[in-house]
Amino acid sequence: MTSPLSPFLSDTAMVLAAGFGKRMQPLTLQTPKPLLKVGGKPMLDHALDHLRDVGIKRAVVNTHYLGDQIAVHCAQRTDMEIILSPEEEILETGGGVKKALENFGDNPFFVLSADLPWIDGAVPALQRMAEAWDPAKMDQLLLVAPLSKAHGCGTKGDFMREEDGRLWRKDAPYPRPYVFFAAQIVKPQLYYDIDETVFSNNLVFDLAESRDRLYGLVLDGSCYHVGTPQDLFEANRLLESGKGWGEAPE
Repeated sequence: MTSPLSPFLSDTAMVLAAGFGKRMQPLTLQTPKPLLKVGGKPMLDHALDHLRDVGIKRAVVNTHYLGDQIAVHCAQRTDMEIILSPEEEILETGGGVKKALENFGDNPFFVLSADLPWIDGAVPALQRMAEAWDPAKMDQLLLVAPLSKAHGCGTKGDFMREEDGRLWRKDAPYPRPYVFFAAQIVKPQLYYDIDETVFSNNLVFDLAESRDRLYGLVLDGSCYHVGTPQDLFEANRLLESGKGWGEAPE
């Protein structure tokens, strides 16, 4: 079936929640990173709520590290149908999506990270992505944030972006002005075109770029890459102070 957002998109999304969260230790020794709280809410719920708020009520959540806790948490949600995709051996971000492809049909679908919270601008980012999606020229559309506004993302950046929205990074110098942040729309065929079973989504980005079919939509809200305990503390401190996540510090 297709999404209420667009006849081009699947009604089912993927949320990546299988990682170890090693940089977040010791907080992740007993709690999986997606269940750590930002703004009083587990980061996994930030992702699921973004989907629910634009009308997507079915999501596949992959699990591995402390996966039983994530399964229990997902079972408590009554506003969405959640399908668990447990991984006996971790498959990385791309492999995790590939394992779950049977759930999405032939339509492009959303993939979200369960540990990269963002705050929407006036219009939800996922709605803007659905409206921007053009299957005639895109195989993959990434949500990107200006490096200057991406808290916790360092100083190097990920991508260059053309005026028409096309992204590229091959041989591009650093710093690159945009970082990938948390959400993408992708055609399932990209994953079928990769032979590996364990691989990063970076390989998928590279494949779409090589075909000149990788595009980016700029987040008009704010975001925080919560990678370490200090990041978690600072992200929550800024929210509690009312300052929010505006410009990232130099």
